[in-house]
Amino acid sequence: MGATVFETHITEVHRRTRDVLSFRAAVTEGMNYRAGQFMGVTVRADGRELSKYLSFSSAPSEKGYVEFTKKISGSDFSKVLERLKPGDGVTLKMPLGSFLLEEAAPKHLFLSGGIGITPIRSMWKDAFDRRLALDMMLLYGNRTPEDIAFRDDLEAMMGESKSFKTVFSLDTAAACPASWKGRCGFINAAMIKEEAPDYLERVFYVCGPPAMVTHLLSILQGQLQIPESRIKRENFAGY
Repeated sequence: MGATVFETHITEVHRRTRDVLSFRAAVTEGMNYRAGQFMGVTVRADGRELSKYLSFSSAPSEKGYVEFTKKISGSDFSKVLERLKPGDGVTLKMPLGSFLLEEAAPKHLFLSGGIGITPIRSMWKDAFDRRLALDMMLLYGNRTPEDIAFRDDLEAMMGESKSFKTVFSLDTAAACPASWKGRCGFINAAMIKEEAPDYLERVFYVCGPPAMVTHLLSILQGQLQIPESRIKRENFAGY
C-alpha cells in the first residue's frame, strides 16, 4: 500500500487531557490504512509549512475521518496545532509504517506510556470493532490520573469484552491518590510477571518516548528473555 499526499481539512478537535489534543480530518472512502500505522501531517502558519509524523489514533472502522493525537508542547508545530479549528486545512501523507497487530498470534501484551498510546488505541479499537478473538492486555503508565489519554475508550472496551484488559499505572507512589485502583510505579519485570503470568506466550508491543522504549526493551530482552521475534516497537517522538 503506497502513501498518498492530499489536501483535507479538520472536522473536529477533541481534548483528551490537559495537554493532549486529537484532531480529526476528513478523508474519502477509498483512503485506506491499517491500525497502528502513522501519517505525515503538514500545517501552515505565517507563510511557513511545518510537518511531523504522527500515529493514527483512529481505527479503520471509524469512517469518514482519520484522527491524529499530539501532546501539545512549546514547539512551533504544537503552537500551530493548538490553534487549529474545524474547517482549517492540513496536508496528510498516508499510510506509513509497519507497527501492526500480529493477528495470527492469540495473545498480546502492549506496554506504553503517555502519548505512546495513540497507535495502540488504533489497534485496540480495530480489534474490538472487528470482534477479533484475541487476548489483548495493556500496561499503560502515566504521571497522574489526569494524564491518561483515551482512558474512557480503554475502560469501555474492557467493560464490554473480557478479551481486553488494561492495567493503569502511575509513575510514583506519591502520584497515587487514596482512591486509585491501579498500579503504582514504572512498568518493570515484576509488574509484567504479576499481571501476565503467561507473558512467555504473548507478542509484545512497546510504544512510548524513546527513552522508555529503550528501557522496556532491556527488560524484555534481558530480564524476561523474550525473543526478538516476539517484540514489536515504536519509538514515539511526537512530543
